Amino acid sequence: MRLPRFAPLLPVITVVVAACGGSAAAISSTSSTTSSAAPTEVPTTATAAPTATATAHPTATAAAGAPHTATQAPTAASRTPPPATPAPTAPPASGVPHVLVIVEENREYGDVIGSSSAPYVNSLAQKYGLATSWYGVSHPSLPNYLAMISGSTQGVTDDGTGYVFPGPTLADQLAAKGVSWKAYMEDMPTPCFGGATSSGYAKKHDPFMYFSSITGSPAQCGRVVPFTQFGTDLSGGSLPSFAFVSPNLCNDGHDCDNATMDGWLQSHLPPVLSSTWFAQRGVVVLTWDEGSSSAGCCSGSAGGHIPTIVIAHDSPSAQQLSSNGDHYGMLRAIEDAYGVSALGSAAAGGHGTLRTLF
Repeated sequence: MRLPRFAPLLPVITVVVAACGGSAAAISSTSSTTSSAAPTEVPTTATAAPTATATAHPTATAAAGAPHTATQAPTAASRTPPPATPAPTAPPASGVPHVLVIVEENREYGDVIGSSSAPYVNSLAQKYGLATSWYGVSHPSLPNYLAMISGSTQGVTDDGTGYVFPGPTLADQLAAKGVSWKAYMEDMPTPCFGGATSSGYAKKHDPFMYFSSITGSPAQCGRVVPFTQFGTDLSGGSLPSFAFVSPNLCNDGHDCDNATMDGWLQSHLPPVLSSTWFAQRGVVVLTWDEGSSSAGCCSGSAGGHIPTIVIAHDSPSAQQLSSNGDHYGMLRAIEDAYGVSALGSAAAGGHGTLRTLF
């Protein structure tokens, strides 16, 4: 039986802003059937999410990516406590959303969408939800990854591996609420690995290892694990409510071509989409960290026009979200889905939301 689709919460602010002034948000569907909204199942303590049908969008005054004070750690690994092996995660209750974020690398929207070199990704874009006006927040990679889980670039403008920030992060919010989470890093040698690189693993694509609220807690840090654990957790019914995946430097498209990236996704996503995990309010967000341009939107985001696809079990197929948004809008949608408050620029307004595609 298909679980009911939960509806977005009613807006209290509008947050979608075009690159040069306000624009009307729009969401369209190629399906001829209009589905009715089901009662929401997220806790009522959530900050209300804006809907993509808002008719006016005030310009946000809060600057994106406001920094926290950062300190460079001479040796990142030396600051990392020995990892604790967390207890196996029981399958979450049916009322808790299941969200998987997969981050690919360095592609403009037109490099992927409509490209014959990425047939599997394009099949997903045609069948599920596609955000047609989504943007990275900055260059290079690291500030985008930090923004995805903390609501701030933390003032970072490079890919340094010695930064340490206090938090909080989305992971901290979920842990405080009793919601299970894990980050799966391809080619990471051991859980809670604090080094800069290992084979195809790059710390700059692993934002969790920059926050002392995670690395300073063995239980939390033990949830940042090698990607080899992903298949085991999925087949064993212990994939957590929230999962974040960074493929290695080849499979994410950083060092390799579209065909390699597309093939990796085609190998790993179908088991997720056919799983009981996905059937229980499952959502997969497939996004890219940045493009090759400085195109942007949303109160200063200028990380390029990126592809972003939302594969939602309970959402109508073949939807397109045309309103502007960025990584803060992705974070806002996830936080709203779990009923936790929005962090940093995700709360500031003007950065859109993917919530209508969930």
